[in-house]
Parts: sequence; C-alpha cells; structure tokens
Amino acid sequence: MQIKLKEAADLIGGKIFGSKNLVIKNLAKIEEAASGDLTFLYHPAYQKYFSTTKATAILVKPGFDKSRDDIAYIEVDDPGKAFSKLLIHYCSPEFPLKGIDSTAFIHPDAVIGDNVALGKNVVISKNCRIGNNVKIFHNTVLLEDVQIGDDSLIFQNVSIREKCIIGKRAIIHPGTVIGADGFGFFPDETGIYNKIPQIGNVVIEDDVELGANVTIDRAALGSTVIKKGVKIDNLVQVAHNVLVGENTVISAQTGISGSTKIGKNCILAGQSGLVGHIEIADGVIVMAQSGVSKSITKPGAYFGSPSKEHKAALKQEAHLRNLSEYAGRIKQVEVQLKRLEEELEKLRTHSNHS
Repeated sequence: MQIKLKEAADLIGGKIFGSKNLVIKNLAKIEEAASGDLTFLYHPAYQKYFSTTKATAILVKPGFDKSRDDIAYIEVDDPGKAFSKLLIHYCSPEFPLKGIDSTAFIHPDAVIGDNVALGKNVVISKNCRIGNNVKIFHNTVLLEDVQIGDDSLIFQNVSIREKCIIGKRAIIHPGTVIGADGFGFFPDETGIYNKIPQIGNVVIEDDVELGANVTIDRAALGSTVIKKGVKIDNLVQVAHNVLVGENTVISAQTGISGSTKIGKNCILAGQSGLVGHIEIADGVIVMAQSGVSKSITKPGAYFGSPSKEHKAALKQEAHLRNLSEYAGRIKQVEVQLKRLEEELEKLRTHSNHS
C-alpha cells in the first residue's frame, strides 16, 4: 500500500490539515502506528495515545485540538466509520483458493456455477446447486439439496445439511454448522424422551455473515430463517424455527430458543439469552448478559435478567448494590422503634398508677 494522503481524504470525504502529498504506507492502531501510517481517534479512551503516536496522519472529528504540528489531520464526522471504509478499500484480504482440488467430491447430479473453487476433501452431495464465484475451503460438507448463492465464501470445516439454502455473498467462518436437528423431544409415560423428527430446513438470505462455531438448527416444520444483512458473531446458538430480522447483529455466546422471532435492526449483545416463542420488536437492543423472558414490543435498550427497560434496570441495580446499607439502616430504625415502644409502655404504666 502506498497512497497520497489526498487519495485517502477524497475517498472518505475528509478535510486535510497539513500536506496533502504525504505518502501513506499502512493503516494502524493509534498506539502501534509508525512513521508512514494513517491512524484514527474515535473514542475518548484512546485520547491518551495522541501525544505519543508516531503516525504520519490521523483521522479526527471536526474541532479536534490539533496541538501537534508534526502530524497531519483529516477531519471527518465519524473517524471510526471512515477508517473502516479505508480498510475495506485498501486492505480487503484476497483468498487464493482457485480451481477444484482433486480430493473434492462432487456428486454427478450437483450443479456447479462458473469460477467455483473447492478445497481439499470438500463434499458436494446429490442435487446441490452452487452459484458463480463461490469459494469453499477444506473439509466442508454439503449434504443433499443444499443451495449456495453467488459470490459466497465458506471457510474450512463447515457443515451444511440437507435442503438448506444460503443466499448470495454469504460469509461463513470455520466450524459453523447449519441445519443440525432442532432440540425436539417429548417424554413418554415412562419418562423416556423420544425424538421428534426435524424435517424443515434453514434459509439464510443474502449478505449474511456467520462467525466461527455458530450453530443454526433446522426447523421442525418449515424453516429457520436468517434474513438479509444479518451479522452473527462466534459461538452463537440459533434454535429451530427462529426468525432473525434484516440487519440484526448478534454478538458472541448468545442463545436464542426455539420459535422466537427477532425484528429488524436489533442488537443482541454478548451472552444474552432469549426464551422460546416470544417476539422482539424492530430496533431493540438487548444488552450484554441479559435474559429475555417475555416479548418486547417497543424499540429501545433492555438490560438485566429478566430484562427490563435500561433505565429501570439501572435503578434496580443501584438499589441492589446498596442492600447492605439499607439493611443497616433498617436495623437502626428497628432499634429506635423498640426504644420508643419501651418508653411509650413506661408512660402508660406511669399514667395508670397515677
């Protein structure tokens, strides 16, 4: 990478303070940047590195105090988003997988599009349909009737079971399992659990990214559906017949129980958990380690277990943290009440004797 500072500024619509002809060789974090690097400052926690960074240039918000004259500045409304745009444009990784490895198995009934690349030991089963420009890395298995849309990228050791459908431009990271049986059992009169056949599938729409070791279970009937633009972090469990709405983001170690419906543009933060058969409105934020035990009908932030509106949950948390103080104060009040009762009893006794 070797670009003029003006090229970077033009790409992100930024205003330069300093020489527009400076040469940028790399993009780097502010605390690690060296001479020739372009960095960014978007969060107050990183302000402490500004005085010592060795970067040649830095992205800042308008009005930033440009007290150093040995560094160039690019003003943008959102340095974090602007830096991400630069990363996408200049640093998107190339994945060199090409062609079809000799160890890959392709069933004669499978349909493979143009420019498909298959790594070692990939299995494409009967009646699978693979779109154009798809890359599937080593040891991935597609069972019968799986469909993969154009321009998708599937990393190693992924399992996609029968009849599941993956849309265009999907990115699926290593170890993910799509279409395993949903957790469906019923106990008989002796208490033995019997398996309920899971005969549905999983439908993943366009522009979805799934992290490493995600599990999305097939529906008992119908489909488990991940709508367009959803982004799912590592180690997330999505149970059977769940629906995740468009452009929702789900962080690591979240678990979603069966038949729950999640709206559009939601955020489920890390280690959140949702019970089954509930509905989450559009625009809901479930904060980290929260447990959602009933439907949420209004957009907004929710926290706690069971989850509550964020402000109410914080008030309750403040009271919980002060319980020991409250207990001490109650004990003092009890002591004072007892003294008053004793004094009142003495007054009554004295009055009766009079």
